[in-house]
Amino acid sequence: MSRIGKRPVPVPAKVTVTIDGQAVTVKGPKGELSRVLPEGIVISQEESAITVTPESESRRSRERHGLCRTLIANMIEGVTNGYQKRLEIQGVGYRAQVQGSKLNMSLGYSHPVIFDPPEGIQFAVESNTNVIVSGIDKEVVGNIAAKIRDARPPEPYKGKGVRYAGEHVRRKAGKAGKK
Repeated sequence: MSRIGKRPVPVPAKVTVTIDGQAVTVKGPKGELSRVLPEGIVISQEESAITVTPESESRRSRERHGLCRTLIANMIEGVTNGYQKRLEIQGVGYRAQVQGSKLNMSLGYSHPVIFDPPEGIQFAVESNTNVIVSGIDKEVVGNIAAKIRDARPPEPYKGKGVRYAGEHVRRKAGKAGKK
């Protein structure tokens, strides 16, 4: 049985969780999230905790046990504190700015790269080169940050491009000079 799945998920006082079969809805101070969890898992709620147990000892149920517990824990964390990913832009002339709700970036292409945020996602820019993607759904925040990084991933020779904050880019040596 999953070690992570065995642990109950604590529910803070300002969060309400509604369980309807396999559908779980979490409401909190930052918003509301809902998700339909896969079959083979039983979700039950005591006073201030949610427990997840496999329906049977089948391989499929055991595989999804820890996953479902973590998904519920991430939903509760998202509606209480929210999530954010930080990205750094490095390169001469590379910069970002927020125009309305859209993120407009100059990344060395002949055209600006514009990202329109999905519902529940906000962009913020610090000092033209640090982008912050924030929202309540961990999965969506991570996907949008990955798409922004994919617009110009860091290259190994000069290190120019968009990278996650704290990401180490392995550098390569350039051409050796002719003698």
